[in-house]
Amino acid sequence: MPIRTNRGRAAVYRRLWGWPLRSPKHLVAAIVGVTVVVTTISVVIPNAVAPRSNGSLPGVTSTAQTRTSGGNQIGVLPTVTTSPLPTKAPSPTAAPSSAPVNPNAQIVADLWVDAFSSFVPGKTTKEQWLAGLKKHTSNEMFPRLASVDPANVPAVIAEAVKPVKSSTASADFEAELKDGKLIVTVANLPEGWVVTEWTKVG
Repeated sequence: MPIRTNRGRAAVYRRLWGWPLRSPKHLVAAIVGVTVVVTTISVVIPNAVAPRSNGSLPGVTSTAQTRTSGGNQIGVLPTVTTSPLPTKAPSPTAAPSSAPVNPNAQIVADLWVDAFSSFVPGKTTKEQWLAGLKKHTSNEMFPRLASVDPANVPAVIAEAVKPVKSSTASADFEAELKDGKLIVTVANLPEGWVVTEWTKVG
């Protein structure tokens, strides 16, 4: 029959609390039992309370996973993808536009060719030959003429000096020789229109 009075309950409680003190064996058994109960509670309760690793709701990604995938967790720098800067292609060098022959270029070509073929052995000195060429020759090319033996210069057989190519800044002219052609380039430099190149062809 159940105990219905406070005095009966108190007697039962006194017997339970007094049992471990009846003998050393009872005390050891009571300590072991309490230890087992406490250990069981400390293991079972945290596992029951801890959330599932995949999240409480299906289809929801946890904040920790989101931060890890984005590279923003503490102690980790975010990955930055840099794209190479666009490079500007160099603009092509503009070719000189063709143009009618400048009259001054034509005059300089005629005078230079006349002076170039004016050397007469025994009558003209090299200094006189160079003096006739200097005022119509660029400063860069004149030293080349100083190394030329005027006695070996071919004679021009035609008086006309024909333009073969012309642009706004330069022009090429052609003169007939006994054994080929003489090509003369005249350019517009700071000192004016002067001969910058000559070549014997043929």
